[in-house]
Amino acid sequence: MGEGAGFGKVILFNEHFVVYGIPAIASALGNSTVAVVERTSDLTPSGNDGSMAGEGWVLEDERPANPGYKAEKKDHQKESIERVLKAAGFDATKNYIKITLSGDLKAVGGVGASAAVCVSMARALNEEFNLGFDDDKINAIAYEGEKAYAGTPSGIDNTASTYGGLLWFAKNLEGGPNTMEKISLKRPVEIVMGNTGLTANTKAAVAGVRERKEEDPERYNKIFEQSKELVNKARNELDSLNLEVVGELMNKNHALLQEIEVSHERLDRLVAIARDNGALGAKMTGGGLGGYMVALTPGPDLQKAVASAMEKEGFEALRTRIGV
Repeated sequence: MGEGAGFGKVILFNEHFVVYGIPAIASALGNSTVAVVERTSDLTPSGNDGSMAGEGWVLEDERPANPGYKAEKKDHQKESIERVLKAAGFDATKNYIKITLSGDLKAVGGVGASAAVCVSMARALNEEFNLGFDDDKINAIAYEGEKAYAGTPSGIDNTASTYGGLLWFAKNLEGGPNTMEKISLKRPVEIVMGNTGLTANTKAAVAGVRERKEEDPERYNKIFEQSKELVNKARNELDSLNLEVVGELMNKNHALLQEIEVSHERLDRLVAIARDNGALGAKMTGGGLGGYMVALTPGPDLQKAVASAMEKEGFEALRTRIGV
C-alpha cells in the first residue's frame, strides 16, 4: 500500500491572468488530500458518492465536499485519473489498483482540490510501485491530470500542491520550464477562506475570459497590464510583511477579476463581509464563478472575527494560514 499527500492552495494574486504568462502569487495551505493506492483484484465500486471505476482501477472518494461537487466533477475526475496514470507510465490493466481519497481539504473550487488529488495520487503510485519519481516528476504528472479540470491549466495549482510554501509563479508561454520562486515570509499569516457553497466549472471560466479577451483585446490588455504591475508591488510588500498594503492590493486584484467577469454575487458578498469586519483585504480565489474567496486576517482575534461574521451569514469559513 502506497500513500501520498497533496497540499491545498490559495491564489493571493492573479488567477486567470496567470494563464497568459503574467506572474501570480499562491500559497499552499495546511490542509491536504491524502491518497492511498493498493493492489486489488476487485474493481467493483462501492456505489458511495464519488466512487467509480475505470480500466484496471477503482476509486473510493471519502473527502469532505460541497454538496453535489463529486457528482458534477465525476467526468473530470475519471479523465484526470486516466491522465495521471498515463503520465506516470503506469498500466493499470496489468496491475489492478484501488485508489482511496481522504484528508482534511474540502473538495470545492478555489482551494486546489483537483491538483491535490493529482499530486497525492502520483505520490501514492510512486511509493507503492517504487517508480523513483522526484518532486519535479510528481509536479509534471499532476499538471497532466489537471488538464481534465482546467483544459489548459497554468500549472500554479499543482506546483503549490507539490512544493508547498508561498510561491511566485509565471507560466512559460513558449513551452519551456515555468518560473517558480519561493517567497519567504517572516512569519505565517492567518487568513480566512469563505465558501460560497457553489461548484464552478473552471474550464468554462477560463474559456469565457479567453472569448471576451478576443472580442475586446484593447480593454482586456489594459486590465492585464494592471494585473502585472499590481503583482510586482505585492511581492515587494510581502517581502517586507507590509500587510496593510498587501490587503489593499488584494482588493484591487478582486476589482480586476470582477472586470473580466469571473466573480459571482456570493463571492462579492463574502468579500464585503470580510472587509466590513476588519480584514485587511479580500478577494475571490481560484477559478471563480463560485468556490472560495480569501480574506487577509493577521492575528487569531481578527481571523476569528471575520470567520464568525461569515458563519453568522450562513457561509462556511475555513481558518488557515499562509507561509507555513
